[in-house]
Amino acid sequence: MTEIDRHRRPGPRIEEVARLAGVSKSTVSRVINGEQYVSAKARDAVHTAITHLKYSPNQAARSLAGSKANAIALIVSEQGGRVLGDPFFAGVMRGVHAELAGRHIQLLLMMSRPEDHNDLLTYLAGGHVDGALLVSLHGDDPLPRKLQELGVPVVVGGRPLAATTVPFVDSDNFTGGLDAVRHLVSIGRHRIATVAGPRDMAAGLDRLSGWRRGLGEAKLPADLVAEADFTPESGAQAMANLLDRAPDIDAVFVAADIIAIGALQVLHARGRRIPQDVAVVGFDDSLLASTATPPLTTVRQDVEQLGRTMTWRLLGELAGEEGLPPSLLLPTSLVRRESA
Repeated sequence: MTEIDRHRRPGPRIEEVARLAGVSKSTVSRVINGEQYVSAKARDAVHTAITHLKYSPNQAARSLAGSKANAIALIVSEQGGRVLGDPFFAGVMRGVHAELAGRHIQLLLMMSRPEDHNDLLTYLAGGHVDGALLVSLHGDDPLPRKLQELGVPVVVGGRPLAATTVPFVDSDNFTGGLDAVRHLVSIGRHRIATVAGPRDMAAGLDRLSGWRRGLGEAKLPADLVAEADFTPESGAQAMANLLDRAPDIDAVFVAADIIAIGALQVLHARGRRIPQDVAVVGFDDSLLASTATPPLTTVRQDVEQLGRTMTWRLLGELAGEEGLPPSLLLPTSLVRRESA
């Protein structure tokens, strides 16, 4: 018996509904979530089974009876200290809050690591929220799939690495990385490195792919890569590594402004003039970019719009709207300042 099973409220489980209806668990979940591509026969069978069994594991099922929690959860898969110190998460939260304004829906902020998933799933499956927004997933995180199996409507911020039918909203990270390199090439740079984001996150991989594509277009080598997580400290370590490997670097694309802060510190400490010796381009266009020394040229993603769009997509699903897009890609743009 799993931890969720031990804490589950008395009552039937989704497997029993599926068995009685003669369909799969995923079909039951799609019916509960009001998704398309379910036959009328299967939908009627699931509703009959739900009524017969009085199945109500969470808000999505209880909504069949007209009950609502009037709350959604914003789940960030990071440690609390990082969430509170990164402008990206603050921007997403502003967007979510703005989209909920005037709707009388409460927002629950939850930080979760994989080892906490059982407790989190138990809580969310208890009907405390109508749905969930997930941000900053790493690797093959099973949380979106498990929530979907429990019938909890969910939207992910950022492209999930794992194959999934869970809807997501993301920024165009590939084009952003490509535009950064095209700009650096246009100002005459030839030895262009990158401080890439984590390889267990789609944002890091997609920005790295854009960097490689840009160098390929310019027929320049794509051999100078150092990886960092989304902290200034890791950015400093990665930049030092790159300079040790290739002192002739004349430009660097950094996968996030918060990483670029550490990279700039190392460049200053090594006596490199910015942008005369090394041009620097970041990603995000957070407050860190405009207050850096020198102010940072960066790729802008509208993180508040990301939060708003995620929330719009989730609320549309909760309202039973038809024809909602399974994924949405928001544009990025280059913001030129003094660093490149």
